[in-house]
Amino acid sequence: MEIIRMKDDKTLETKRILIFLALTFLMAYVLEFSIVKNLVALNSAKQNGIAQIITGSMMFIPALCVIVTRIVSKEGFHHNWIRPNFKRNLKYYLFAWFGPAILTFLGAVIYFVIFKEQFDSNMGYALNIFETQGINLKSAQLRNTIISQFITGILLGPILNFVTCFGEEWGWRGYLMPKMMEKFRFLPMVLITGVIWGLWHLPLTIMGHNYGTDYAGYPYLGIFAMCIFCIVMGCIFSFISIKTGSCIPAVIAHGSLNGIASTAIYFTRDGGNNFIGPAPMGIIGGSAFIITAIIILIKMTQSEKCKITENN
Repeated sequence: MEIIRMKDDKTLETKRILIFLALTFLMAYVLEFSIVKNLVALNSAKQNGIAQIITGSMMFIPALCVIVTRIVSKEGFHHNWIRPNFKRNLKYYLFAWFGPAILTFLGAVIYFVIFKEQFDSNMGYALNIFETQGINLKSAQLRNTIISQFITGILLGPILNFVTCFGEEWGWRGYLMPKMMEKFRFLPMVLITGVIWGLWHLPLTIMGHNYGTDYAGYPYLGIFAMCIFCIVMGCIFSFISIKTGSCIPAVIAHGSLNGIASTAIYFTRDGGNNFIGPAPMGIIGGSAFIITAIIILIKMTQSEKCKITENN
């Protein structure tokens, strides 16, 4: 009887995962392909503004689908991974708050060391963008503004972006991740959930968000790159969530990343390359994140092996 009950529990958990994913992808794809895409196609400032608002609201979809799934499957809201669990977890919260900024900065430094000709302290690329918008600034003014925004992003990004990032992270790290952990070890769990997270962004990637549309291999290379990016970030976010037993550190880290991710682009001569850097979406700009994710994977894999040895 006990074996039958365990099988039933596993089947129910699989159904909950499938319900959550079906709802999350359906809502995102329908809204983005049928509404956002059509608004952008109108090429109107007003319609683009509406499209941006709708796109921003997409971040609430995973959390909404968690609520619906829990109600529909009669799961309830116990073990919901939203208790912060601050006690004895300060180091993970400090990493969540400041780690993304440090890793973004290191990645940008590596990029500019490799591509020295790309660095422009006068911020000519950014000045040109502002000029096309009718804003005339001197390089010193813009530099001070961007540096101030970067500092503000480090200190306040997690707070300002908390609500929207909670919308995503309660779904990915607070609901999907714990259920996938019951089925897979850390590495396959990170790979699977990372690809899922990346494919969830597929409509926006096709529309040019993050990687644009003017590149060889469009849109498949962009979709692949987004999946890799989500695997890397998902590895880091999952690690701090597992260590604290809460998705809140992932919310903070996600908010921190969103607050400072594009800063280094302002110091390039031509905006850089979205697939390379200096922004963390690029393989060089995101190199510090990649190294961190590899270290985490090694650490978690060794930990799992030790637990298996102890159990045997």
